[in-house]
This record gives sequence, structure tokens and C-alpha cells, in this order.
Amino acid sequence: MTALDVPDILSPEFAADPYPLYRSMRDEHPLLWHEGMQSWIISRYADLERAFKEPVFTTDNYDWQLEPVHGRTILQMSGREHAVRRALVAPAFRGNTLQETFMPVIERNARQLVDTFRARGSVDLVPEFAQRFPVNVIADMLGLDQADHERFQGWYTSVIAFLGNLSQDPGVAAAGLRTRDEFAAYMLPLIAERRANPGDDLLSTLCRAEIDGTRMSDEDIKAFCSLLLAAGGETTDKAIASLFKNLLEHPDQLAAVRADRSLIPRAFAETLRYSPPVHMIMRQPAEDVELTGGVVPAGSTLTCLIGAANRDDRRYAHPDRFDIFREDLTARTAFSAAADHLSFALGRHFCVGALLAVAEVEVGTNQLLDAMPDLAFAPGFAPTERGVFTRGPVALPVTFTPTA
Repeated sequence: MTALDVPDILSPEFAADPYPLYRSMRDEHPLLWHEGMQSWIISRYADLERAFKEPVFTTDNYDWQLEPVHGRTILQMSGREHAVRRALVAPAFRGNTLQETFMPVIERNARQLVDTFRARGSVDLVPEFAQRFPVNVIADMLGLDQADHERFQGWYTSVIAFLGNLSQDPGVAAAGLRTRDEFAAYMLPLIAERRANPGDDLLSTLCRAEIDGTRMSDEDIKAFCSLLLAAGGETTDKAIASLFKNLLEHPDQLAAVRADRSLIPRAFAETLRYSPPVHMIMRQPAEDVELTGGVVPAGSTLTCLIGAANRDDRRYAHPDRFDIFREDLTARTAFSAAADHLSFALGRHFCVGALLAVAEVEVGTNQLLDAMPDLAFAPGFAPTERGVFTRGPVALPVTFTPTA
């Protein structure tokens, strides 16, 4: 089950382009043991679908993977505890609350960022829009001081580096732990203040939320905000950058989306499948489980390669082709627990912020297309991607004719 002929998942070759190696894993080594990560690795769609849906696959691994930097979050919970905590936070990310309270926040932040370059005729969409937009939105949703946006950016970068520190670099680990302490020192007094003087922001909503006599503690709220900053920022950041990279590399599909904005959800869904922001999620089986290629022992770490499974030709036709019109991916359900891709996971731990991500991507994409009617890659630019745990374009310099 250990395949020495498959390049190491932590190698430069893998980081440069994982997709051919994913194919080799799926076809020849669907279950691998990785000594350095002390983890079993799976890559086929059917196996990941089971790992995300079946209760035997727990999230106990988050005790060591996430808790050191976030605190205990809903991702680690199960049963009634998980159901109640999820029910406390989920209403803020859907329905009227999302549309009426937070959509104006999303639209304002997109417009403010676009205004910084709409008259310039050129922009690098990664640092100047994609990396800033979702973090600024989350900070504003929480009702935090806009003057602190740069601090949030720094914390966000540090936490993401910690979570993706597969090689266990001690400097990265130490920076993540410092961020945990700094974020707690910043958030806990604010949580106490919002409990005493609630407003209409998300932080106040979390402080007020109650189900069957259960409310979130200050530590619960702090941990959720830390998770939201990292998970909500990183996924949307890379999704927006990857969506534009994919469309720019397929001008006919870019033209179709520009002409018919109702295709944006299709373009987003296909981007999530073709170039997902998160390439791996871990699980821990509570008992021995047989998957394709062998048995994963109880209590071991299982690394689920989303980037590989989303291109499994056992599930998708022409999986290495970016096609917003493909018939084996349903945009209508792509942002729900019934999704037929794996980028938001599935089952009880399906991403609680999926609809927020959709709203951000739709608003951001619409405003960018309006501001850049003829955008194209900067002359001579060839896009590259970076990352193993999460992955997205390194840069995305584009030119366009400024609008009035």
C-alpha cells in the first residue's frame, strides 16, 4: 500500500502540478500510507464521498490539527452538540439575514476595492482584490473596526500557513500560536462589549443566539470567528482568483458569462470542481474501515484529496477539461449538502458558509466584469498556481480599458 514510485505529496514536483500525480494515485494507488505525514491518503471520488458522509469517519483529527490555533470549533463536534452549535450559527449565513443584512456589506466592499483600480487599466487581481475582499467582508459582517483590516489580513495569512504546515516548520507553527493569542486578546473584550451592547452585526447575532436554552460561550464565539476568518477567507480568496484564471484561459466561456451573468454560479461550481481552493481535508475513522485498496485502521489519520477526487474519470466525463456547461455537475445544488462535487465537503460537516461564498463570488464577479469590459492577461503573463493544502493562482495581472 506504500507506493514508492509516486512522488511525495510534499515534494516540489507535486507542488508544481499535482494533477498528473493525482491521476496516478487514483488509478494505481487509491490508498497510500505517507510516512512523513503519518497519514493514509485516498483520492477516488467514491471513497471521499464515504469519508465525508458516513458517521464512522470522525473529525477527531481536528483536536490536534485545528484546536491549537482556533480553539474548539463546530468542526470537532458531533451528535446533538454539533447540531445545536450549527443551528446557532447557520441562520446568519442564509435567507433574509444574508440577503438583507449582509448583502449590502458584500456589495460595498467589492465596490470599494474595485474603485481603487477601475480607472487604472491594470490590476493584479490576487493581492488587490481576491485576497482582501472576503477578509474585509467578514470583518465588516462581524462589526469590527475597518481600521484593523490590515491586522485581520496578517492574522488570516498566519492561520492559513499554520493549517497548511504539512512539513511541520517550527517557525510557521510558532507564528500560528502567536496569532491565536493575539486574536483572543482582540476578540474576547469585543464579545463582552457586544453582549452588553448588542447591535445588528454578526458578532452581536452570535452573542444573542439561543436554542433550547443553549447559548454560545465567549470561547465558542471567538473560536468560530477565528474559523470563519480562515475558512471563509481562504476559500473565497482562491475561488475568485481561480474562477477568473479559468475564464481567461477559456475566452469563449468568459464571453458567455459576460453576456449572461446567470452563468456565474455555473462558472463557480465548475471552478470548485476543476481547481478547488482546498485540496485536502482530514478525517479519523472510529473503527477499521475498508476502502478501495485496503483497510484504514481505527484512530489513524485519513487525508482526503479533494483535488484528486474532483477530477476522477469514474465520476466525471473529461474531468481535466474546464467546462461551465458540463452536464455531470449541477449548479442548482452545487452549494448545498446535495452537491455533486466535494469542495465544500458533504454530510453533516458541509460548509456552513457556502451560501456566503456564493454571494461574495457572484457580487465580486459581476462588479469586476462591469469594471473591466475587455480584461485580458497582462502581455507575456502565464499563470501559475501554488499550494498543496490549499491552492490557487500566485498572481493574476490583467489589463483592461477603464470605464467611465
